[in-house]
Amino acid sequence: MEIRLERPAGHPHAPLTFDVVVDGPPTGQPVLLLHGFPQTARSWDQVVPALAAAGLRVIAPNQRGYSPGARPADPAAYATPHLVEDALGVLDALGVADAHVVGHDWGAMVGWRLAAWRPERVRSLTALCVPHPSAFAWARENDPDQARRSSYMDLFRQEGRAEQTLLADDARRLRAVFRPLPAGRAEPHVLAMTEPGALTAALNWYRAARLDARPGEDVTVPTTYVWSTADPAFGPVGARRCAEHVTGPYRYVELEGVSHWIPDEEPDAVVEAVLAHARG
Repeated sequence: MEIRLERPAGHPHAPLTFDVVVDGPPTGQPVLLLHGFPQTARSWDQVVPALAAAGLRVIAPNQRGYSPGARPADPAAYATPHLVEDALGVLDALGVADAHVVGHDWGAMVGWRLAAWRPERVRSLTALCVPHPSAFAWARENDPDQARRSSYMDLFRQEGRAEQTLLADDARRLRAVFRPLPAGRAEPHVLAMTEPGALTAALNWYRAARLDARPGEDVTVPTTYVWSTADPAFGPVGARRCAEHVTGPYRYVELEGVSHWIPDEEPDAVVEAVLAHARG
């Protein structure tokens, strides 16, 4: 379905239209699924049916830049407060007061901020791969291993050069980002990212990001953080520091030998984490 978010008078951005997957019984507990880079909501293809079958109401938007109708040109339009505003706008449009929030990669970053800034809208948080932003920022600045893992961000923040690098040779390097996923799982995302303007919009998340630590943004809602040992982008130092920034009930789940693409490789682990929160 499409959800159009109107903006109040004087808002710096035009109305945006989001493509949103909605499944499950309307009376079920709401679950908001926030995808990461460079994937669309199809990254939840194996998660949505299981959550819906369990009686939850699943909401999975293609986020800003990924929905063709929500693709502003200004990189500053992709700053995290706007992304959080989008998530809240989708919930508002569907009449949802609060939801279990699940985020992967950049979607996890939005989830962390949403839970910290608007805890009354978040029943629980399940964050995949990306630890609390302060834990990640500390690791980037103090852990050589994490600094090395994060070096790709320097390329992604370079306008033009990143697009050229990723799309050259029939998007060979973009496809390589998805390893070890089989081609059939990666190709829908590759096709989406090769649409005109799509990859630039997705990369604008990096270009608008503030990646330094911010004090006073601990998370108070029930939280599960899932980290996988074979994730090339996020190392153990930030993962294990994550608990320092959650003051509510906290659970840490470590997946041995799983890559960055947790929703694709271990959807059952994602479903189990969400159901654990939903069942109390």
